[in-house]
Amino acid sequence: MIFNVELILPAIILGSCIGSFLNVVIDRLSSGKSIVTPQSHCDKCKRFLTPLELIPVLSYIYLKGRCKTCHTKLSIQYPLSEIVTGLIFGYLMWFVINTGLSFVYWIYLCIIFSCLIVVIGTDLKKRIILDEIVFFGTVVSFLYILFFDPASLLSHIFSAFVFLGFFLFLFLITKGKGMGFGDVKFSFFMGLTLGYPQIIVGFYLAFLTGALVSLILVIGRVKSFKSTVPFGPYLALAMGISLLFGDVLWQTALRVLNL
Repeated sequence: MIFNVELILPAIILGSCIGSFLNVVIDRLSSGKSIVTPQSHCDKCKRFLTPLELIPVLSYIYLKGRCKTCHTKLSIQYPLSEIVTGLIFGYLMWFVINTGLSFVYWIYLCIIFSCLIVVIGTDLKKRIILDEIVFFGTVVSFLYILFFDPASLLSHIFSAFVFLGFFLFLFLITKGKGMGFGDVKFSFFMGLTLGYPQIIVGFYLAFLTGALVSLILVIGRVKSFKSTVPFGPYLALAMGISLLFGDVLWQTALRVLNL
């Protein structure tokens, strides 16, 4: 097992910086605002932030979680997203090093996981899955498979349409009460990225975790049986796990079932 600090540490730092940008995407794009202008500022007093206030994680600690001017409490979302994205980028670097995969694949994974982080953030915060993110992720997956794994392209496209059809069917028979249309559109991105058999693993994990967490929330009286719970985070989490470990989990399931 290789632990290359010279590569993993820069990956963590880069991921933290990307995580800071993802916060902007989550907050602004979900509200229909530009992610380019205006520059980063305090939502309360509108003061533009200085470069020293934009250092991932460290600025939040230095400012003690409050705006320097108006002392408004800053959302824990900001450092949390930066930390999580940094750790994910670092782990993905460790993963490709120890599995003999290419640096290009690391870049691809980082893009896909960044999309998943935004999906989780916007669905938890605003109950929406952004079309722009789904479209961007779908295009990236299609181009990667086309240029680096063309032999499996048809299988991935087939998985995408089958998964889309199934989710569209669920959406129609439940009249949108079982899941949102954003989940339906995300299912195409998920199916295209994973392909077969990873998509089967992703499908199982999404519904299993969704059911378990919902049951825990009901038992804990955080939610009632009539409450709606965003399904996007479960899909995104299941997709990320399946993308990395789908083959292993599939083979393990076949051995357990003696197939």
